[in-house]
Amino acid sequence: MTTKELISNIAGRSQLTKSQVADLLDATEDLIIQRLLDGNSVGIQGFGTLEVRQKKERISVHPRTGERKMIPPKQQIAFKPSQNLKDEIKNW
Repeated sequence: MTTKELISNIAGRSQLTKSQVADLLDATEDLIIQRLLDGNSVGIQGFGTLEVRQKKERISVHPRTGERKMIPPKQQIAFKPSQNLKDEIKNW
C-alpha cells in the first residue's frame, strides 16, 4: 500500500479530507522520528513497538576470498509486533 492509497483509505473511513489526513500522517511521522532520535521507543497499542537498537561491532568474512573485514557498530530501527498483531497474522 502506498502513502497515497493509505491517505485515500483513511479519508474514506473518516470525516477528514485527504489533505487533513496527509497533514495528520506527516505530523505523526515527524513525532515518531523525533521520539526515536531522542532514544525513546514508540508503542502503538494493538500494533507494536518501534525502537532504536545498538548493533555491536562484528567481523565479516568474504565467502570467496576469506578476507576479514571489521563492521563498525551502528544503530538500527527494530519493530516488535504486539501479541494482538501476531494473533491476527497467525489466524489469517
